Amino acid sequence: MSQSRDEVAHYLCDDEILFRQNDGRYAVTNLGALLLVKHLRDFPSVARKALRLVQYEGRGRTEMLRSRDYEGGYAVEFEAAVEMIMALTPAREDIVGAVRTQTTAYPERAVREILANALIHQDLAITGSGPVVEVFSDRVDFTNPGTSLVDLMRLVDNPPKSRNQRLASLMRRFRFCEELGTGWDRIISSCEASYLPAPKAVEYEEAGDSVRISLMSYVPYRSMDSWDRIMACYWHACICLTNGDVMTNQSLRSRFGEGGPSPSTVSKLLSAAVEAGLIRPVDPTTAPRYMRYVPSWA
Repeated sequence: MSQSRDEVAHYLCDDEILFRQNDGRYAVTNLGALLLVKHLRDFPSVARKALRLVQYEGRGRTEMLRSRDYEGGYAVEFEAAVEMIMALTPAREDIVGAVRTQTTAYPERAVREILANALIHQDLAITGSGPVVEVFSDRVDFTNPGTSLVDLMRLVDNPPKSRNQRLASLMRRFRFCEELGTGWDRIISSCEASYLPAPKAVEYEEAGDSVRISLMSYVPYRSMDSWDRIMACYWHACICLTNGDVMTNQSLRSRFGEGGPSPSTVSKLLSAAVEAGLIRPVDPTTAPRYMRYVPSWA
């Protein structure tokens, strides 16, 4: 059934995308602009919140290869931004039988989740800065203004919390997110399925109040530093717990894939994670070979 412009405008006003002025005309709200306009520069109040994508040569920020500011609202540009990020990261083609398949350096599912989170959870009250995605040879950094509302070490088990509830609700209705607090679970699971190091989450309170999530490229276990190994262990324990399971020596070895660490090496890693206070044994009296572990907060 067709609807008149006033009927459509009525629903858009209900969603706070438009508001009706005293003269009877409609104006676009900041929320509507952030999501749906074609040119954010036409709306000075949110123009600096446009998504920016930058690619660098190597692992540092010395040599910039390209930079792009996405002019449209988040709902307009989201798919294009994900496609560009995936295009700028390495990919490998494998031929199995007669089938040609492409393996990307980073799981697209994780890229989508982190990008959606960066857009939704940014602090819109911080003027002069917006979400930025930076592509390096060994990682992809997603940075958004504003500190995290939850402890970054508890992203897996915390209930959903957003400072921009209307933005989050509309992004969910546009199917860019689920608003269930399970985004980090999917990010970790996607990285584990590809045997990637655990993503890094860092909060910068003294440098403009921002949160940066880094997707790391594949690194063999023997080349990972000790803290990256411990964090991979911790997040694996978190994912096992949310799936109704517990971490074991065997499950952690499987997480690193074929050619990963030996059982004795993993035992040392588990001991280091326990010593760091990130995990704990379910029953400390169990024989070492049957030991099961959960996050320390469980």
